[in-house]
Amino acid sequence: MSTLVLGATGGIGSAVARGWKDDRLWLSGRDDAKLNALAAELGATPLRADLGYESHIKTLFAGLETPLDTVVYAAGSAYPEALNAATPDAVRRVWNANYFGALWVLKYGLPTLAAGGRMYFIGARPELVTVRGFSQYAASKAALSSLLQVARVEARGKTLTLVLPPAVETALWEQVGRTPKGAMSAETVAGALIADRAGEGQAELKVD
Repeated sequence: MSTLVLGATGGIGSAVARGWKDDRLWLSGRDDAKLNALAAELGATPLRADLGYESHIKTLFAGLETPLDTVVYAAGSAYPEALNAATPDAVRRVWNANYFGALWVLKYGLPTLAAGGRMYFIGARPELVTVRGFSQYAASKAALSSLLQVARVEARGKTLTLVLPPAVETALWEQVGRTPKGAMSAETVAGALIADRAGEGQAELKVD
């Protein structure tokens, strides 16, 4: 099978990539050093791209051998701010990673997906992100969920899965200040996703 992991240099993305060792693997991220090192470790092909730019995503998919069997969208940002202190830069970063990047991946990635192929997107449980400072994170993840509901109507037999873990122990929490107590490991999330790929597929994958 052929797999593309976007956000591959993050905690969940790198854990997924390592779990798919036997696949033909493409990895995408913005950090050249981390991306190249991970690709060399796994014998994968690195593809640098900034998910906030439609042109980057268009070029990325245009250069791939198709069809792809699996696409994993593991990019994400939090940058928490109270509403009365919201800044354009932080808001753009959150929405580019959590929503707009996913939109461009759906636009250009769905046509490259094989019949019966799967796309996975890391979402968030609403009840866990309704907290001070997380307005943009919560809103962008809710928008992603709604986007996928409509995209499934247009996906023509391809499976689009929203992955819903609890808090996960990744570097994203460096933007917040601390990792929540009892956070799940990225490897646990990756394992659940990889196990799901062997099954029939579903709209939501809740990871406990």
